[in-house]
Amino acid sequence: MTHDISIRAATIDDAESISQLVTRLAREYIACELSTEGANRLLNSLSVDSIRSYLTAGYKYYVAEAGSVLAGVVATRDDRHLYHLFVAEPFQRRGLARRLWQVAQAPCLAAGTREFTVNSSRNAVAVYERFGFVRQSESQDTGGVVSVPMKLTIG
Repeated sequence: MTHDISIRAATIDDAESISQLVTRLAREYIACELSTEGANRLLNSLSVDSIRSYLTAGYKYYVAEAGSVLAGVVATRDDRHLYHLFVAEPFQRRGLARRLWQVAQAPCLAAGTREFTVNSSRNAVAVYERFGFVRQSESQDTGGVVSVPMKLTIG
């Protein structure tokens, strides 16, 4: 399974490898179904500079590593919004997304958060539903970036 994978808080030094992973996955699984404008807006939001700015602004990122390989990444904003959750292809369907979400969720729960939101890509809706998230509406288009707003209420 994912026992040989360690998860730790990300640092500013991880911005480049995080950007590379999320950009590659977003290009393959999300950008392909967006308009050119939407794809560019999405990919720009995943640049090294963007990831650095999120880390500096207080977004909480965690990285999963299998040795020296970045296997996945998760980020939360304001202890209540699941901002990024990406798992590299060789590590998908092994429970790593759930493990990453549990690690990211723990400090949010400790801070008293009981409601979480996520703007899911269309192809990730089923994953978030398995975590207990519920669609709040049909997909929405924000500047060409299409997402499905979802919410999770704990307790």
